[in-house]
Amino acid sequence: MCGAGLSIAAVLPLRWWPPATSAFMIEARVAAWGRGDFSFHLRHAWVDRSRIAPAAQLAVIASEDQKFPFHHGFDFGSIQDAVREQEDGIRSRGASTITQQTAKNLFLWGGHSYVRKALEAWFTVLLELSWPKSRILEVYLNSAQFGPDVFGVEAAAQAYFHKHAAALSRPEAAQLAAVLPNPLKLHAEHPSAYVASRREWILTQMRDLGDVSYLRNLH
Repeated sequence: MCGAGLSIAAVLPLRWWPPATSAFMIEARVAAWGRGDFSFHLRHAWVDRSRIAPAAQLAVIASEDQKFPFHHGFDFGSIQDAVREQEDGIRSRGASTITQQTAKNLFLWGGHSYVRKALEAWFTVLLELSWPKSRILEVYLNSAQFGPDVFGVEAAAQAYFHKHAAALSRPEAAQLAAVLPNPLKLHAEHPSAYVASRREWILTQMRDLGDVSYLRNLH
């Protein structure tokens, strides 16, 4: 019960207050120091959702979790598809929702252990019970990693496009979302053919979802 109480105490205040940091930001700093890189500088700046271009909000939903407004933290259809792909020997596309990724980014660590997955599920439930979807998306956009030292959409917009997140265009927003599956290997500033192709796919998905009017489904 003590652990459950501590986790609730960690989650609930963040419904209103911006997180000072995240587990993944701390992990990035520690990894840099472990390499002897004591000059490592992490780029991050919190911005309210009202100061993030609607296109950027829609782009991450189109890229990562198109059912985000409607599920309760877990997309069981995508999980079943991922299991079938693994059984067929196909590389899984992953099935983590934006809520699951937010839980992981804020409170947990990388890897695929059963312990981490169990904790991720617990924090996912807490987030869904404690925060509205709009807040989950806001925190996700501010904690997601877009490069080795770049966290959050505001820092990414400034680092790669020299503008604020509020001013991101649709293609720029899609290009940032395109690197989310692997921000250590995929690059927004010099997009590979794969990133460019994924950007175009995300733009198509954004149109198919109904463009930014889709964001009205958030509560």
